[in-house]
Amino acid sequence: MAQKRKRKVVKAAKRRLVFFGTLSIAIIVYFFVTLATYTIRIVELNQEKKELTAQMVTLKDDEENLKLEIQKLQDPDYIARFARENYLYSKDGEYIIKIEDKKEKKQEKDDVIEIKEEYIAIGGIVLFLLLVLWLRHKQK
Repeated sequence: MAQKRKRKVVKAAKRRLVFFGTLSIAIIVYFFVTLATYTIRIVELNQEKKELTAQMVTLKDDEENLKLEIQKLQDPDYIARFARENYLYSKDGEYIIKIEDKKEKKQEKDDVIEIKEEYIAIGGIVLFLLLVLWLRHKQK
């Protein structure tokens, strides 16, 4: 009888241990997953903060430039010069000669060079394929 009672107590203790052990492990896993999630979110938010700070600095610089431009646009001489330069207006008897920017020319040259490189690569591939076909035909 004492053995049956002892077995019941041991079984009950094992059941409690299994139940509470499983519950404890589940809670611990939940806390670690939550911790990892929050850590990742904090890192992402810090990165976003850095990007937004850099963007804010840029926008503040732009704001200063625009305020300066507003001040300049209050001057009628500046407005006249601005219109002549950007919209090709001229005074009576004045000739307009537009000079292209070096940056624009360089960009156009870079585009042409890229196109030439593509044609050279395609031509090389075609020549290689023709050589392979010619060698196969010669072997037959």
